[in-house]
Amino acid sequence: MFKKLLLTGALCAGFCFSATSAFAQTDFDAFWARFKTAVIRNDKATVASLTRFPLYMPFGIKNIRTKAKFLADYNGIMNMEANVRRCFAATKPERVEKRYGVWCTFKSYPESSEDRPIEYYFIKTKTGWKFAGIDNINE
Repeated sequence: MFKKLLLTGALCAGFCFSATSAFAQTDFDAFWARFKTAVIRNDKATVASLTRFPLYMPFGIKNIRTKAKFLADYNGIMNMEANVRRCFAATKPERVEKRYGVWCTFKSYPESSEDRPIEYYFIKTKTGWKFAGIDNINE
């Protein structure tokens, strides 16, 4: 009886974990589709609504603390070192521990370049997935 109960508990734990993981992936996929579409369409308001503030910026650049600042400086923020629209159209996010990232190449490089040091990353918040920061992994 104990072995049967233990086995049932282990199966449930495995199912519950994989169901949670599958939900988290699906949840992110829906967020990513909306975020990517907004970026490609240059829909600044939607991108801002899917962003967590402060938005963390690469080393030496001040974090973006407000939605108003983000909207005012949108092109400079999103396209600082990469062509974000071109990158997001061609690149899929990758899961890294508890977050997702999209790695982009520099504006002057072709999108097919293997040199992709610019990371746009996303975290899960209490209200769902949000764009949380940009990083240059070379810095």
